[in-house]
Amino acid sequence: MGGDAATRKPVLGYVLAGGGSTRFGRDKALAEVGGAPMLAQMRALLSDVTSEVKVIAAPHRYSALGIPSIADRWEGQGPLAGIITALLTTQEGASGAEWNLIVGCDMPFLSRIWLRYLITRALASETQVVVPRSENGLEPLCACWRSSGAEGLRRVFESGIRKVTEAMRQLQMEIVDEKDCKRFDSAGRLFWNMNTAADYDEAKKRLEAERA
Repeated sequence: MGGDAATRKPVLGYVLAGGGSTRFGRDKALAEVGGAPMLAQMRALLSDVTSEVKVIAAPHRYSALGIPSIADRWEGQGPLAGIITALLTTQEGASGAEWNLIVGCDMPFLSRIWLRYLITRALASETQVVVPRSENGLEPLCACWRSSGAEGLRRVFESGIRKVTEAMRQLQMEIVDEKDCKRFDSAGRLFWNMNTAADYDEAKKRLEAERA
């Protein structure tokens, strides 16, 4: 594990990979960008900035990649369910981690330097979630969540709310403003995700152009 141990130690990493990828047409966690599946790349990225990385997905779904996964406790109920599952998993584990960096599996332009900054903000925060805001609004699938927020999110979830940005407003929240994000992302692609096959093709082209 690389990165600064002082910033890694208190934080667990989670990759959400339990979605149906309906718009994408196939499992986008297995889509290769830069010669490796996105899920493998996201795990490697988070392993550099957190003490341990876990994947929320159906059990054995990615066993062919040698990647174990933790079952979503409310499978098929969207990313909010995956986030709550992650926080409950941390609470029930032995790590004692106070913070969790939770990301989606389809964000090819995330960077280590940005994630380290986000973690640093979280470790200094008294809130329950530290979330960036881009020109598209809040980015809850690249945020740091305090483990103690699980109960509040679960209550909101059980009341019928499924939208992550609506649920997280029930917690104490710190927003990392767009201008702070742009320090790490002059091209405006930091939170760009691959929802469709066309997005995937565009991501490959941009990454190949950067390496040329």
